[in-house]
Amino acid sequence: VRGKVLSPVYTIWLARLATCIIASAINGDMSDPSCSSNYDDVVVTHLDWQVETDFSAKELHCAATLKARTQKEGVAKLIVDIHELKVNAVLNAGNGQELQFDVQGPVGVFGSALHIVLPSSCAAKGSEVAVIVQYSTSPSCSAVQWLEPAQTAGKQHPYLFTQCQPIHARSMLPCQDTPAIKTTFTAEVTVPVDLTALMGGERLGSEPHPKDSSKKVVRFQQTVPIPSYLIALVVGALESRKIGPRSHVWSEKEMVDQAAWEFEETEKMLQAAEEIVGVYLWGHYDLLVLPPSFPYGGMENPTLTFVSPTTIAGDRSLAAVVAHEISHSWTGNLVTNLTWEHFWLNEGITTYLERKIIAKLYGEKERHLHAINGWDHMKTAIEGFEHDNRLPLTALVPTLTGVHPDDAYSSIPYEKGSIFMFYLETLLGGPGSLDDFLKAYVQKYKYVTVTTDEWKEFFLSYFNKEASEGLFEQVEWDKWLYSPGMPPFIPKFDTSLADASAALADRWAHIGVSEEALSQFSSSDFDGMTSLGIQEFLNQLLAKSALSIEILKAMDAAYNFSKKENSEIKFRWLRLCLKSKWKATFPLVVDFVTKQGRMKFVRPLYKDLFACDEGLAMLTFKNNRQFYHGVAAGLIAKDIGINQ
Repeated sequence: VRGKVLSPVYTIWLARLATCIIASAINGDMSDPSCSSNYDDVVVTHLDWQVETDFSAKELHCAATLKARTQKEGVAKLIVDIHELKVNAVLNAGNGQELQFDVQGPVGVFGSALHIVLPSSCAAKGSEVAVIVQYSTSPSCSAVQWLEPAQTAGKQHPYLFTQCQPIHARSMLPCQDTPAIKTTFTAEVTVPVDLTALMGGERLGSEPHPKDSSKKVVRFQQTVPIPSYLIALVVGALESRKIGPRSHVWSEKEMVDQAAWEFEETEKMLQAAEEIVGVYLWGHYDLLVLPPSFPYGGMENPTLTFVSPTTIAGDRSLAAVVAHEISHSWTGNLVTNLTWEHFWLNEGITTYLERKIIAKLYGEKERHLHAINGWDHMKTAIEGFEHDNRLPLTALVPTLTGVHPDDAYSSIPYEKGSIFMFYLETLLGGPGSLDDFLKAYVQKYKYVTVTTDEWKEFFLSYFNKEASEGLFEQVEWDKWLYSPGMPPFIPKFDTSLADASAALADRWAHIGVSEEALSQFSSSDFDGMTSLGIQEFLNQLLAKSALSIEILKAMDAAYNFSKKENSEIKFRWLRLCLKSKWKATFPLVVDFVTKQGRMKFVRPLYKDLFACDEGLAMLTFKNNRQFYHGVAAGLIAKDIGINQ
């Protein structure tokens, strides 16, 4: 950045970026099958984004200045990913002259490629150039969900939020849309004066729009380099509450106080994470509770974690999602998978770290209960992929050539990756044996990206003594990393917190239907059992043969499951009812899948409902499709066979 003193972070990152690009090019693993950009020729290092929200047209009107550096001699073009962007002009930021450009594609499900002819002055290796792309997004932009006032809690103002992971940033801005490339950014966002704008970065302030008193301009910056999938924007009628020395929670005012109470332990989780992997480097850590259509439980946007309102249970029992997103501040956001084929490096290691945080706060037994619950979830996911003839996508390192990463998304990289780390921990002596390794791993790869081979090489180098003694000869590396299906290892979890759940499930599975037999159950069966224990009880029943409707009715009478507000418990209960094709509960399923859009819940329930009543599933989806985020809507449509 000519004429400016580079920050230490920026300097370290540039040096590491160059090293990683060279190493990856030599090793032949640079290519991202989801990306059309020529990032091995020229790398975008900074984004300056000017964006104006247009709620009436459901469009963003933007100018993106891309600062780039050539990596080779004779580079003639900058190629970036776009999807349904209306490109109006491309300018040389240095002199304002128009540059020739061409949109090529679309390329399958991956969008198009914007080819920009660079000035001849960029022919030398190491040349720096800045181009300005003036464009507008499409109303169908997959990264942005526009909500009408009626779709918000307050019912008074519109709302928008973005979700760029994995490859939806290209529908919002021209970029090298791959996790392999990280950039810093600055932004100026023009929004209605009565709304609040937030981004995943530092908020620098706002001022009135120079020409329109009904608008204001809000400025942001992110000085830690991030991949395109972590760029995040939200605009709405938002309020905040302070929940710690470096944290606020944001949401609409109707739920902000409830959210503040729910996530009050955020600072404890941050401190626990720092004890394991080192200092938190992002400054502040805020949470944003989104409207119910948000398709994920959480999204680790730097400094501004997005969370689903389904995580608010009223008893803090579902706040573990915050431990997961906090963990991403190190594994995922600082150290990032090179491509989506190495997604487990983001999610598996993060899930492992999340449960280490849980162990610090609530004990090792609670950590194991979470892992048991995750094992059940993974097993169900693998069975689903096998049923759909997509078993190859269950490998920790799948081949994604021609496959949209959304179509490969599941709990498998989270849970299988975490189990792999747990297995290595077990070999090395148990809890705590990987803590110093994790610190060293983050220190080596922070600000850049990593492949599975690089992770493995560093792991074996770090534990060189153990490797030389033959400790890891028993590790079936290829089976763990490249074979589909269940892991080649069944962990010996501490089941002490799960045993009561399993015993109660066995009682129900083998009970008779006489009034006397069913009367022995009551709500006291769950005395001393946590929310996660109840989830495990339902997981155990889901793994068994379908129960009779008479037994389900008795269970509901004893435990009042149909009226539970805890989303994780409700989800499992409804799946259990659908497994038995209990028609009386179909309206409860419809109500649940149309009041929230979290894919973890709605996708399995739509599949189960479709298996029971195809017409009802299709009608429910068609009537509510506009409620769901575009990513969720597209995947649900595939799940139940509705043409796009």
